[in-house]
Amino acid sequence: MASVGCPLRVCRGILKELRAQCGHKYQESMAYTFVMEQFRKNQVTSEKLCRAQQELLHQAATYLCLLRSTRMHLALHEEYHGKGESKPEDVAKLVGLRLPQQPGGKGWEN
Repeated sequence: MASVGCPLRVCRGILKELRAQCGHKYQESMAYTFVMEQFRKNQVTSEKLCRAQQELLHQAATYLCLLRSTRMHLALHEEYHGKGESKPEDVAKLVGLRLPQQPGGKGWEN
C-alpha cells in the first residue's frame, strides 16, 4: 500500500511519473492541470483546519503508487514478454540456467 509522506514529496512524485509518461510537454496535459489544481485547492494554511487532509494525501499517495506500479509493470512486460517461438537454450539463458551438454556417441548428436 502507499505510504503517506509529506504533500510536496507526493506531488513531485506524481509530476515525475507524468513527465516519464508524457515527455517534456507534460505541463500541457490535463492530468498535470488537475493534479496542481487539487494540491493548491487542498493546501492547508494556519487559518484553515482541513479534516480530510490525511485522506486526500492518502489518495494522492495511492495514485502515485498506481502510476509507479503501472510504469514498472510495462517495463517488465516489455522486457520479458515473448516475441514468438524461442529456442530452449535462449529460454534457459533468460532465467539464468544452462541446458546440460549431451554426451556424444549415444544417439544425441544432430
